[in-house]
Amino acid sequence: LDPYFTGSKLKWLMDHRPEVAEKIASGDALVGTIDSFLIYRLTGGVSFGTEPSNASRTMLYDINKGDFCPELLELFGVPNRGALAEIKDSAGEFGKTKDCGILPDGIAITGVLGDQQAALAGQTCFDQGQAKCTYGTGAFLLLNTGTKTPVSNNGLLSTVAWRLNGETVYALEGSSFIAGAAMQFLRDQMGFLKDASESEAMAIDCQGAPEVYFVPALTGLGAPHWNPQARGAFLGLTRGTTKNQMVRAGLEGIAFQVSDLLETMLADASISIDSLNVDGGACKNSLLMQLQADFSNIAVDRPRNLETTVFGAALFSGLGSGLFSSLDQLRGLRETDRVFSPNSGFNQKRNKFISGWKKAVQAVELFSK
Repeated sequence: LDPYFTGSKLKWLMDHRPEVAEKIASGDALVGTIDSFLIYRLTGGVSFGTEPSNASRTMLYDINKGDFCPELLELFGVPNRGALAEIKDSAGEFGKTKDCGILPDGIAITGVLGDQQAALAGQTCFDQGQAKCTYGTGAFLLLNTGTKTPVSNNGLLSTVAWRLNGETVYALEGSSFIAGAAMQFLRDQMGFLKDASESEAMAIDCQGAPEVYFVPALTGLGAPHWNPQARGAFLGLTRGTTKNQMVRAGLEGIAFQVSDLLETMLADASISIDSLNVDGGACKNSLLMQLQADFSNIAVDRPRNLETTVFGAALFSGLGSGLFSSLDQLRGLRETDRVFSPNSGFNQKRNKFISGWKKAVQAVELFSK
């Protein structure tokens, strides 16, 4: 349970705006995620659809049965199942554009995926045991777990990756809410740099951990902690601490969070993976990618196309329109730009660095109580 998801927001809205609740109950209002809103608007109100990866983020959806759950609808006070979107396969016919004002009529909408699931598809992680991490505003790690629902004992999300031809593929997901936004914070609020792209040059020749740590809990801590009250902090500062050290600590804080997620995910799934596919704007920072490889002790594979989210949605649109006939046709479309291998000289330092990071997180959580 977390305010990150749709169900609690909808409950709050109905509690505080009774007229909205009345319109939902009478069928005069529709309730959906952003994909169903866009489908409705693009089709001129003809289609109101969604698919399982988006529906699974509402907290109203049974990921095992593949439909909105009557018990959860009752729990959250949603009075009318008919107000929710129709659930379809992730690739297929969702309607055609009509009277939307920005596109000609008659263009078929044939692929829909949730944000992170689309990136998983764009990385062509179609097989069980393949994983990707997207570094955008936050960092989102997904592991394809195949056709069986994964169960996490450590605060990760069991979610739908996609549904094709009626068969659901699942994933484990870990989310840290602040990644690239940490550099924006150091730029805009702290004034440490003029452009986020400067961070690599500033940080490459200075020391962060184990002297200085930055826990970027600027909007709380996501998985596996799920502490929305937590707040960000620098730890280990002295009179000799430099601006460049703090920027490096910011980059390391991003990588430490993902390392935590990966460690937790592999323990939950009881598997090992050979490499981590990465994408998102922050992946342009090669120092960050090398830090990730070193902290996680795993190869990091950066593709040429970092915009894998939109690429994944396009791939599924191709499946839904018949341009591609199978996932096998999609696997060779991803091209690697660079692989970052763990630095063998970092092995003796890793435990000390990570131990300090865990203490820093504990300090932040203690402060939030």
